Amino acid sequence: MIDILAGTCLILGSLLALVAGIGLVRFPDVLTRMHAATKPQTLGILLVLLGLALRVEDRSTLTVIGVAAVFQLVTAPVSAHMLGRAALRAGHIDRTRLTRDDLSDESGEPGEPA
Repeated sequence: MIDILAGTCLILGSLLALVAGIGLVRFPDVLTRMHAATKPQTLGILLVLLGLALRVEDRSTLTVIGVAAVFQLVTAPVSAHMLGRAALRAGHIDRTRLTRDDLSDESGEPGEPA
């Protein structure tokens, strides 16, 4: 039973990673590509790590899997935020298409506080 669950997690995680890769190629602008790179990819890697964790019995390997999962959960949102903000400041995002622009009062000039 554990083998079936682990295999299902691995397959679903791999499919989500594939969908994220296709989204990176197919989506038209920075924000939608960033969404494709963070949302399904994060869930995909977590499912793959869960599938691996179900199969291994060594505590040190489980520790590494846990650290990798936490690292992924921490770094993906932070990097997406930084990329989105940099793209907005660099002018790669059409502000008229945004439904909410919390950074509209920022000048976006380098060297000025955000």
